[in-house]
Amino acid sequence: MQPAPDTLRLVGDVGGTNARFALLDDFGHLQAASTLSTTGHADLAAAVRAYLAPLGSPVLREAAVAIANPISGDRLRMTNSHWSFSIEATRQALGLTRLCMLNDFEALALAVPGLAGEQLDAVGGGQAVEGAPKVVIGPGTGLGMAAIVRERDGRWRALPGEGGHASMAPCCEREADILRVLWREFGHVSAERVISGMGLENLYRAIATLDGAPAQPLQAADISHQALAGGNAQCVEALQRFCALLGGAAGNLALTLGARGGVYVGGGIVPKLGDWFASSPFRAAFEAKGRFRDYLGAIPTFVIRAEEPALLGAARALEQG
Repeated sequence: MQPAPDTLRLVGDVGGTNARFALLDDFGHLQAASTLSTTGHADLAAAVRAYLAPLGSPVLREAAVAIANPISGDRLRMTNSHWSFSIEATRQALGLTRLCMLNDFEALALAVPGLAGEQLDAVGGGQAVEGAPKVVIGPGTGLGMAAIVRERDGRWRALPGEGGHASMAPCCEREADILRVLWREFGHVSAERVISGMGLENLYRAIATLDGAPAQPLQAADISHQALAGGNAQCVEALQRFCALLGGAAGNLALTLGARGGVYVGGGIVPKLGDWFASSPFRAAFEAKGRFRDYLGAIPTFVIRAEEPALLGAARALEQG
């Protein structure tokens, strides 16, 4: 039996490029998932209305929306989008009794304990320690990170953060040379400047500069395509460096938070690399932490293959209240 329309709840996942929405019924099922462009809408309320219109604008009682931004106070101004809005004003505009806003990687972390089987691809060895902290990291338009820890009552609590904006450190002479090029351009080079869609483009340009090769106006998808085809040396190195830097950042995160429950890689880029990622420098860079190599070698790393994981996490946030 389908629930009445007024029992429907909305879940969303908003990034710098796209906003993904779905309806959540009282049975916990996602319905009518759809993706809209953030650039095509003024703010969250406008995007939600545009999503609901083809569905007959059903009445909603609650919503949980994961967004690629820190949640602090009522006013949200997105880092990688023009969106700026008040949470309370948005709740009122949409006629909701409750609007839960959470960081997008907080939502992804909340989804992790429920993932299993074909929803995950293991990369390398290691065995998760039951009940130990887990972390998620994922490059897309930006670079997101979060952790999830088990409380005494058995529930999992997500800990969002902004680790993507932490300073990037080189691990070899070549990486130091690449960062020198980018330091001249940006001043501060965060992890996101090299481990994201724009980061892949930055790596490609910096490598071309160091090689004395003309840099073509390639976007991240073009660089990945040429790298996987093996047709451009600078693209190949850029993608390899991207994976190595991601592995190093993931290792840092695992060490910092003692994530013996596993490291989970999400975002919009890595899942598209397919089997190539498993043979990339990611896992070697993840473990390359000197005296703590064995510690990291025991921690499993996974690529998240589940569909709509952030929407699942947003739904869990609604359930937890």
